[in-house]
Amino acid sequence: MFTGIVEELGELVGRDELPDAARFAVRGPLVSSDARPGDSIAVNGVCLTVVDVDGDVFTADVIGETLRRSSLGPARISDRLNLERAAKLGDRLGGHLVQGHVDGTGTVLTRTETASWELVRIGIRTALARYVVEKGSITVDGVSLTVIEAGIKDFSVGLIPMTRELTTLGTRGIGELVNIEIDVIAKYVERLARPHLGSGSDAAGG
Repeated sequence: MFTGIVEELGELVGRDELPDAARFAVRGPLVSSDARPGDSIAVNGVCLTVVDVDGDVFTADVIGETLRRSSLGPARISDRLNLERAAKLGDRLGGHLVQGHVDGTGTVLTRTETASWELVRIGIRTALARYVVEKGSITVDGVSLTVIEAGIKDFSVGLIPMTRELTTLGTRGIGELVNIEIDVIAKYVERLARPHLGSGSDAAGG
């Protein structure tokens, strides 16, 4: 479990292709400092298991399913990556409960500068958009954010200068993919409510 508070910007320094998988080598001095094989580290919001640690670099295997369904698929050497170690019981929950189980990808549609922050609009599939609510929580590339507006195929969030400086969201260009994890509570509520919805309700969306 994570909180969506990025600890450091890492760098992809190695990528070995495996049968329907890839092994990533990620440089992250902070998260590697106490990492051990078997630990969980969120990489752009994707929970990965540490395979090995060598100095300030850890390696993790990324299965084909994850490569196909997240922005890690097209990741290249020297790409910057948002890194967060798993939360400890008793830690402050600065963001919200994040599983590291990416639900899909979104596309950066617009970026609008204001006097002291930036408004970013992200397009997503309708099947995911139904879980997004105004002022609710959402995770974008592993960053816990608050939804400003929620549409049927997009949503907007605000980025303060610190978020832009310390995470990949500061440099995501128009048309680039970002990983999306919706608030897990929304998925459980729908699952529990589905048997009680009328036959005319389409809980699955599309």
